Amino acid sequence: MISQLSWKIGGQQGEGVESTDKIFSTALNRLGYYLYGYRHFSSRIKGGHTNNKIRISTKPIRAISDDLDILVAFDQETIDLNAFELRDNGVIVADAKFNPVVPEGVKARLFPVPITAIAEDLGTSLFKNMAASGASWALLGLPLEVFNKAVEEEFGRKGAAVVEKNIEAVRKAAEFILEQNGGPMLEFQLEPADGKQKLFMIGNDAIGLGALTGGCRFMPAYPITPASEIMEYLIKTLPKFGGTVIQTEDEIAAVTMAIGGNYAGVRTMTASAGPGLSLMMEAIGLAGMTETPVVIVDTQRGGPSTGLPTKQEQSDLYAMIYGTHGEIPKIVLSPSSIEECFYDTIEAFNLAEIYQCPVILLTDLQLSLGKQSCELLDFNRVKIERGRLMTGELSPTEDNKLFKRYEFAEDGISPRVVPGQKYGIHHVTGVEHDQEGRPSESTENRKSMMDKRMEKLKHVKVTNPILVDAPHEEPDVLIIGMGSTGGTIDEARGRLTEKGIATNHVTVRLMHPFPAEELRPYMEKAKTVVVLENNATGQLASLIKLNVGYADKIKNLLKYNGNPFLPAEITTFCQELNLVWQR
Repeated sequence: MISQLSWKIGGQQGEGVESTDKIFSTALNRLGYYLYGYRHFSSRIKGGHTNNKIRISTKPIRAISDDLDILVAFDQETIDLNAFELRDNGVIVADAKFNPVVPEGVKARLFPVPITAIAEDLGTSLFKNMAASGASWALLGLPLEVFNKAVEEEFGRKGAAVVEKNIEAVRKAAEFILEQNGGPMLEFQLEPADGKQKLFMIGNDAIGLGALTGGCRFMPAYPITPASEIMEYLIKTLPKFGGTVIQTEDEIAAVTMAIGGNYAGVRTMTASAGPGLSLMMEAIGLAGMTETPVVIVDTQRGGPSTGLPTKQEQSDLYAMIYGTHGEIPKIVLSPSSIEECFYDTIEAFNLAEIYQCPVILLTDLQLSLGKQSCELLDFNRVKIERGRLMTGELSPTEDNKLFKRYEFAEDGISPRVVPGQKYGIHHVTGVEHDQEGRPSESTENRKSMMDKRMEKLKHVKVTNPILVDAPHEEPDVLIIGMGSTGGTIDEARGRLTEKGIATNHVTVRLMHPFPAEELRPYMEKAKTVVVLENNATGQLASLIKLNVGYADKIKNLLKYNGNPFLPAEITTFCQELNLVWQR
């Protein structure tokens, strides 16, 4: 029996690949397996090759696998594009309708299954996704009743007849492939899972749940890949808790409406991707100048311009830190797991209100859309902190003057009120202003206000600004990453350990203000520092050189072809560095 395997299904976008994967993985999750998914899809509504890859394990995993055990193909293009990933003696389950052919050099066993024929015999080709799933499930030798339960839950709203026909498609395909193979494939028999309950979600859903839990009750947003699921999640859930989601006419309207919501005292967020954040930059500057809290999610994708809307990239780092004209305080936080997406969203709202500034939650496509197992969330960890938001009755100001909303404070953080509070009246403007908000061009006031606002960054405290796994006092290699790369790095490190290369690992979570002092001791002790990131210019590496130094130690490992890193790529890169040291 084996402890893990990798399964992929592919075909044309719009022909059921997504629903096949959904039910297949849901059933595995019910059995207690750990799962990690990667979705490759085209930037169009229908047509174009798409595939979903699921890694199944009895132990926690946070990376896609280098190779593939089972490929389910709805067309020949799926085989041609993906068969190279199959390990020797892997399996291709293909629809017999298109007369599948295994490419030359691929050592895989082909099972032509009448997937479409089975579906059409039941009344419609729409059932072929369940036939494909049934064939895969049977090869693994897993109990059909668990799979059928997932089918019932997915299609129950469509009526008993539809459920029955889907289950029949599963049964017929399972029986066909078992007969062809003479039973389940012994080499694909998974060890039993622990059976414990686990969550199985994408990062965007975790962000949506975190926003809801953290007190968000208003979200204005404009749909964009790969951020739309956050809005879609909250559209369904916020109204149940007295909240509202508004689809705005564009991203400029979304962010200005979010600033207005927060100014009124309602925790409000918006979410977008690179092109949308470009449009928001002027308004983000407004939030910084008026010291209005706002939470903005940037789900990074391939750029520039429209770029690669459905592909992985981490190239917005500079833009999120330096994008606004002028200088404002802002916090840029980058979660690296599904759990962190949840907890960091709550922390983002707290940070925004404590420091009265924009907080950008920086994710990437793989973390946002890759469906993963995660442990049950601990709601006892949730704390709501609203900073210096004045509640209750205020005291009248001296001589009935305006409230000093922008009062000079040692830590730069002034008292904050919401509109309508008695004795809290003040002026709000995007031009430079005095302590009461009145426009001011005084040189002395300008310097004092700038110093006041920027002082906030010196006091920012974030939970785990870096995540560290450093078992070696003086490692051969310190590997530094961000976002979704953490699990891939950890897997690569296991292989490097087997080859005698000592590694430490740091994931940077706080991008701005940069945690230089926390990172410095780990860089100081390493022989070489490898910084890996999904962009072409080494943005994270440049930030490290700027804030920490040790430029002579840093080696860039960059990938910007639209795909996430594989563990083997990191292993190979570090091994080659090791060969250089040995010379």
